Amino acid sequence: MTQFGDFQTLCSQVPSYTWCNLFYRQLQTNDPTALVGSSKDAASAPVGVNPECGIPKVNTNGSLGNIANIIVCGLSFFVIGALIYFTGRRKAAVGRVELRIFFVLYLLTLPFQLITTGSLLTQGSTALVVLTAIHAGLVATLFWTLLANAIVATQIVEDGTLSSIVPFSILSIAFFVATTYISLDVGLTITHVLGTSNPPQSINSIPLFVLTSIWPAVAALFYFGIMLYIVLGILNEIRPVWYYVIAAILFVLSQLDYFLLSKVICRGSSMKVDGSFIATILETACVVTLYFAWRGITEEDWDNELYYPS
Repeated sequence: MTQFGDFQTLCSQVPSYTWCNLFYRQLQTNDPTALVGSSKDAASAPVGVNPECGIPKVNTNGSLGNIANIIVCGLSFFVIGALIYFTGRRKAAVGRVELRIFFVLYLLTLPFQLITTGSLLTQGSTALVVLTAIHAGLVATLFWTLLANAIVATQIVEDGTLSSIVPFSILSIAFFVATTYISLDVGLTITHVLGTSNPPQSINSIPLFVLTSIWPAVAALFYFGIMLYIVLGILNEIRPVWYYVIAAILFVLSQLDYFLLSKVICRGSSMKVDGSFIATILETACVVTLYFAWRGITEEDWDNELYYPS
């Protein structure tokens, strides 16, 4: 029977599910006989634990790894880099500093996603476990910064000042350190309190499940709720609402694709690609839409040099 915090179904049914890299190493250490099928040979194993469909490791029978998502992550990196640049130019806009931090964190997740879901490194290797743990820390922190941007937008504290940046940064560090440590504990079995599943085959971790699955959903829900309240209730604007609605739809679609369609795409492509690349496209489109939503509710006369050239 599936219990709260179980990853067994996710790791077998969802191709390229990142956090399964941690449990592969855990099983490899504590119960290697539980690794069967495509997961039995670590040298060619795809991302996942005994997945029903998975992209084999690069150079296995001509495999290119998760090539579609690798390309999309690379292109998304430049798109988000452009957003960071344009956000920095809006010097008078509310929440500029905090939003740039959010964009930078999303930018950082892309190369980690490329590596941890790309079927590039050997399953069970320490390098893959460490990179996956850092990736988990970045994701948990990313969603804190998303929620923090909504809090800053309420102007409870003045954006860009120490009263905003200090708690923003302290909680960001706390999320990153806690999630990264828990992830390392799961993968490397540092302790038996947070790390080892009992029994090993259950591949269960409630803290990891909360921080990588429940927390992102809750943070996103609160973010969209707060921003809709600000735009409709305080600013009395309609047009920016559509940006937030579109962003929310894109985020939901990315998750539906990742969890429901990924295996279908994997099987349809004979294990050459899965739905992760579509999810990345949708997630990046969501982030771009958030930029336009923010731009729509902040000052328009932001680029002083255009109006008052020196």
